[in-house]
Amino acid sequence: MSLSVIIITKNEEASIGNCISSVAWADEIVVVDSGSTDGTEKICRQYTNNFYTNDWSGFGPQKNKALAMASKDWVLSIDADEMVSPELRREIEDVMTNPEAHSAFVTPRRSSYCGKFMHHSGWWPDYVTRLFRKGSARFSDDLIHERIIVDGSLGRLKHPIIHAAFEDMDEVLETMNRYSTIGAKMMHEQGKRGTLSKAILHGLWSFFQTYVVRAGFLDGREGFMLALSNAEGTYYRYLKLMLLAEKAQ
Repeated sequence: MSLSVIIITKNEEASIGNCISSVAWADEIVVVDSGSTDGTEKICRQYTNNFYTNDWSGFGPQKNKALAMASKDWVLSIDADEMVSPELRREIEDVMTNPEAHSAFVTPRRSSYCGKFMHHSGWWPDYVTRLFRKGSARFSDDLIHERIIVDGSLGRLKHPIIHAAFEDMDEVLETMNRYSTIGAKMMHEQGKRGTLSKAILHGLWSFFQTYVVRAGFLDGREGFMLALSNAEGTYYRYLKLMLLAEKAQ
């Protein structure tokens, strides 16, 4: 059985080398870029000729573009800041050769925050669906926080994807601002409305959920930092939602 790896990119030169080299063993690597101005394309072309440019349309639609270009029996979707370990590679190869394998598989994801791998805070084991038979799954059309919709049974892999989520606080703040804007836009299009009280309450709940319910306090300093950044991102999403509604009046 053959494997396509699909990746979407934009200005990922800092991480795409580690990512794409970790899946260089695959039968096909498909990269869909949304206008990188750094060295992303040059790095990718060292490993694949299947490099395409497509205007940004949101995470879900962009990944569906990449999926449409994959031609092998199985598909592995991986983000530009993620890597596949040798142990996960062997596990993937094993399940693909099993004729009774599930339609798709979830894998745990081990993520780092400002240089530290988190063991709690809702970031571990953080199961994500990434491996599936071609034709048995597609991505939702969500602009952000897209999910894979599977037609068939779902199995579970043991070895994790390695995820270098945030290298420093500059990246945390940049992502928080971008994601809260996109999230507010999605909620506004769904007819939801925000208020200052909703922004405050949802922000506080996000902190409590990350730091207490999901035991972020066991991750030490970084656990508190992550809980606080989650709270801020939630607060700003609802605040931006409130302002969008006011602007539309």
